[in-house]
Amino acid sequence: MTTTAHAYAAPSADAPFAPFSFERRDPLPDDVAIDILFCGVCHSDLHTARGEWGSVNYPCVPGHEIVGRVSAVGSNVTKFAVGDLAGVGCMVDSCGHCPSCTDGEEQYCETTGFVGTYDAPDTVSGGYTFGGYSDHIVVKQDFVLKVGHDEADLAAVAPLLCAGITTYSPLHHWKVGPGQKVGVVGLGGLGHMGVKIAKAMGADVYVFSTSPTKRDDAKRLGATDLIVSKDDAAMGDHANSFDFILNTVAAAHDLDPFLRLLKRDGTMTLVGVPETPHPSPSVGDLVFKRRSIAGSLIGGIQETQEMLDFCVQHGLTADIEMIDIQSIDGAYERMVKSDVKYRFVIDMQSLKAA
Repeated sequence: MTTTAHAYAAPSADAPFAPFSFERRDPLPDDVAIDILFCGVCHSDLHTARGEWGSVNYPCVPGHEIVGRVSAVGSNVTKFAVGDLAGVGCMVDSCGHCPSCTDGEEQYCETTGFVGTYDAPDTVSGGYTFGGYSDHIVVKQDFVLKVGHDEADLAAVAPLLCAGITTYSPLHHWKVGPGQKVGVVGLGGLGHMGVKIAKAMGADVYVFSTSPTKRDDAKRLGATDLIVSKDDAAMGDHANSFDFILNTVAAAHDLDPFLRLLKRDGTMTLVGVPETPHPSPSVGDLVFKRRSIAGSLIGGIQETQEMLDFCVQHGLTADIEMIDIQSIDGAYERMVKSDVKYRFVIDMQSLKAA
């Protein structure tokens, strides 16, 4: 049995979004059905909808920063009840039995790869997955998150399901905490959450940006200061002083100036994936201080739940701008220009008008 879902979809790489209807399965014994209230808009949505990351299944319904209310549960579901607030992030399934999955790191699934919330092979119903730019979704309970924030904050919780976990996971993995000096490269959707979370973990946080006009906002978010990355003197003043740097920039750039800021044994972790490779870093900057360049991909379901609980404990949400679904094409154009502070979130009530 199925139910009709109403959504906005990209019909092709160069066509505007338009209303679209499709069938979602009724909840199976292990499923949770969620009426979507808000969905964050991630840059990955734009890349996918516009075909910038390779082959795409059209029509494409993006959206993997989903929060809403449980409307139905399957007979085996024990973690959720009708009426609960719940979230869905970047994954809706994985093989469940490879070493990464059994370690709770489903994002690194070694057998099939994780099943993305949209434009991925649907391992249950066949076809491919449709995401959160829709009125409801049905997901296995093991890939649904409990939302503990107040309902009034729900829209600003949505981006935590991607931007929040993408920054929390490396900060947590590399044990960022009190007494450490931490840098965040870039102050966008990811970077602004990196600042908030690193500060809440007790670190002394600095933002690196090419724009000095962002200094006041960086401090408002919790940073001690902003360092203009193209100012060689300002960068030099902080040489060999950082324990950890989180690099959120998704454009190719020279990594060496940031590597030189790390202490011996310091790590810079990349979470942005550029369309073209970064210039090759200087091996000397790595060898002579035993520095590391690393990467990190979102986070597992258990860690995502830990992140949400951490954000409740510390009163953290994303800085958002609310939009109607009818404004999604304009929001994409503004995202290309970095004209958002710091995450668009769709009020899915607007879908009813469409």
